[in-house]
Amino acid sequence: MAEIAAATALVEFYREVGVDIALGEAPVDRFEESRLELEARQSRAAAAAPAGAPRPAASVRLPAERARPEAQSQPQARVAPGAAVPSGDEVAAAREAAASAASLDDLRDILARFNGCNLKQTAKTLVFADGNPAARVMLVGEAPGRDEDEAGLPFVGRSGQLLDRMLAAIGLDRTAVYIANVVPWRPPGNRTPTPQETEICKPFIVRQIALADPDVLVFLGGASAAALAGTKDGILKLRGRWLDYDTGSRRIKALATLHPAYLLRQPIQKRLAWRDFLSLKRHLDEKSGE
Repeated sequence: MAEIAAATALVEFYREVGVDIALGEAPVDRFEESRLELEARQSRAAAAAPAGAPRPAASVRLPAERARPEAQSQPQARVAPGAAVPSGDEVAAAREAAASAASLDDLRDILARFNGCNLKQTAKTLVFADGNPAARVMLVGEAPGRDEDEAGLPFVGRSGQLLDRMLAAIGLDRTAVYIANVVPWRPPGNRTPTPQETEICKPFIVRQIALADPDVLVFLGGASAAALAGTKDGILKLRGRWLDYDTGSRRIKALATLHPAYLLRQPIQKRLAWRDFLSLKRHLDEKSGE
C-alpha cells in the first residue's frame, strides 16, 4: 500500500507541475533530430524547385560535441513536422516579421502565422497577452504553462493567481497592467525554453514592449530579465534593482523580481517579492505626483 500511495503522489506531482509527456530510458538528442528533419525538408524543397531556382540555405550545423557516438546509436523518436533548430536566417526573418507590425493586433496576427519556432508544433494555442495594453506597467514572464496553453492567456494558473494577489496588494489588477511572456508558446511538459527558442521569439516580445510603450517594465523571473536586459546576474542578486530599458523610442525603468512559480516553491521568499512590489508602488506614486 505504501508503494501505491507513493506512486499516486508522484503522478499527482507530475500533473500539478504540468508534465504531460513520457520519456524513454534511453537518451535522445533532440537537436540532432531537428537537424535531420530540417535537412529532409530542405532536400524536399530543392527537389521540388524549378530548374535554375536558387538552392535553399545550407542546413544548420551543430557543434561537434553534440555528435556523440552514443547519441547516434540510440533509436530516434519521430519529430513533429516542421520542428527545426532556428538558423541565423530564421532569426533574421523573425526580426523582420516583428518589425513589420504597426500595432499589437498586427503583431498577434503575425505571430499566429509565424512557423519559425518549433514550439508552435506542440502547443495548443498562442499565448499572446492579457490585461490592458495601454497600462503604465507591463509584466513579462518566460513562457506559458499548461493552464495558460489551455486558456490562451498568460498567468492564469496557480502562478497567475498568486500574481493577481501580489498586484492587488499594491492596488493593481489586470485592468491596470499588461502581461506577456518572452516565449508565447508552451514548451512540452513545461520544460524550460531552449536558448534557440528564446532567441527566435525574442524579436516579437521586444516589438510587443515597443508597441505597448509602458512606463515601467517588470521582469518576472531571471529568464525574462536575461533575455531582455542581457544581464547575467542570478535573480536573487538582480531582484529589487532598477534598470534602464530602451524601447526603441525612449528609455523606461525596469524592475526584476521573483517569478510567482518560484514563490510557490519557496514561500519564504515572498517577503523579497513584497519589497519589490512596494518599490514598484512607490515609483508609480512618485511619477503620478510629478
